Amino acid sequence: MSGDTLSAPESAPGGTLQSLPAALAAEQALLAAVLAKDRKAAAEFVSRYADPVYAYVSRRLAPRADRVDDVVQDVFLVAFQKLASFGGQSSVVGWLLGIARHKVEDVYRRQLREPDPLPDLDEPWPGSTVEQGVEELIDAARAEEKTRLILARLPEAYSAALLWRYWEQRSIKDMAAQTGKTEKALERLLARARAAFRRLWEATQP
Repeated sequence: MSGDTLSAPESAPGGTLQSLPAALAAEQALLAAVLAKDRKAAAEFVSRYADPVYAYVSRRLAPRADRVDDVVQDVFLVAFQKLASFGGQSSVVGWLLGIARHKVEDVYRRQLREPDPLPDLDEPWPGSTVEQGVEELIDAARAEEKTRLILARLPEAYSAALLWRYWEQRSIKDMAAQTGKTEKALERLLARARAAFRRLWEATQP
């Protein structure tokens, strides 16, 4: 077989090797139509990408489902405003999820800038035994219905702090810089949030 050259395998019409370039071409055509202010194209853009954006936002704002629609709408408004600057270095979905992450963090920021909720009168000040293992508990159970129900029962500042710190993996220093609170204030808020979460978790054990 010396002298033979290897060539890329040919794909039948409609096969995967041809469908990918076709899909990319269709996507580029859609983006161009949106930039040209085509209303039907804009509606198709939202319809095509709404599901992954909605799923991302709803998971990260759980259990505050009442805010999901507004955040998703904001994501697409920003996308339309910045579409001309989209360079294609990532997928459209990846780009939209990047916008969504910033919008979700805006919600966390607003919640944490509100006055700190007062701890319940019967809530003991959290010590090391309360803090121990709470991070692992949230990480392991965050997708479960029980966790969503508990987060829904917490003050918004508590649930936002827990989600931002342990889901988004943001440092306390970063959270402080973005909310204007001191690191000590956020540590105290997180301590109360962890204590309240664990108390509700243990109270709802079967």
